[in-house]
Amino acid sequence: MNNLRWWKSIGAACLLSCASLAAHADAGELRGRHVDLKDQLRSNSYGRPLVIDSKEGSNSLQGDVYAVLDHPFEKVKDALQDPDAWCAIMLLPFNTKACHANGSRLAMRIGRKPDQPVEQAYRIDFSFQNAAATADYFESRLTAAQGPFGTRDYVIVAEAVPLEGGKTFMHMRYAYGFSGSGRFAMQAYLATAGASKVGFTTNGVRGAVERNAMRYYLAIDAYLDTLHLPVAQRVEKRALEWFNATERYPRQLREMDRHTYLAMKRLEYDRQQTASAN
Repeated sequence: MNNLRWWKSIGAACLLSCASLAAHADAGELRGRHVDLKDQLRSNSYGRPLVIDSKEGSNSLQGDVYAVLDHPFEKVKDALQDPDAWCAIMLLPFNTKACHANGSRLAMRIGRKPDQPVEQAYRIDFSFQNAAATADYFESRLTAAQGPFGTRDYVIVAEAVPLEGGKTFMHMRYAYGFSGSGRFAMQAYLATAGASKVGFTTNGVRGAVERNAMRYYLAIDAYLDTLHLPVAQRVEKRALEWFNATERYPRQLREMDRHTYLAMKRLEYDRQQTASAN
């Protein structure tokens, strides 16, 4: 029995050691990425220290945002390790109708139209995981097996390392897979209602995933920017800041006017508060 406990303790120590080494390697890789992108972060067309990239596979899409945040690392880490914070973040984009966190589960409702009833919006169930958290690196991850219109295998990852001067370098990845019907649905959208939409570095389906990645990045930034406010003021200020940030890129991100967006988000937030109280 003593030998069994000894082997278990050795195994646990090995797991912790391996996790620590993996986090150290990831931190080094992200710092190296910051060095590689330093010139692009300093001078670009976004008006902020930001770089966007995207990839298209045979049945998958991925959008990546690399950014320097004007927030200290501990603040970013603490916020993005909280499932409730992620629900507040995910609710900011115009097409999210609802988000409820229950432990490590996030239930989101995604709509196609601003006035779509929440019960008619598509439900996506995300699993939340704090993949790593050390003094100089963290990674949080959201995954979902199924999405709307034939999409699947959703992954949203946020990882970060501290920088000098109380800033943080963050990488956010937004990716998903799709079936043949999913590709057809995306192509049909881009040929009709989305025909005028462009991406940040390219157009088509890669442009679409870039737009979504940018929306989520701006939502993270707006969430962090408003944490210092009294709780009662955060929701309104957060929504306004997110909308104003998207308006800097109207060709890619404009979906509606400010009044319509703010009225919609007030309604959605009030509905969530009522549902939580009941």
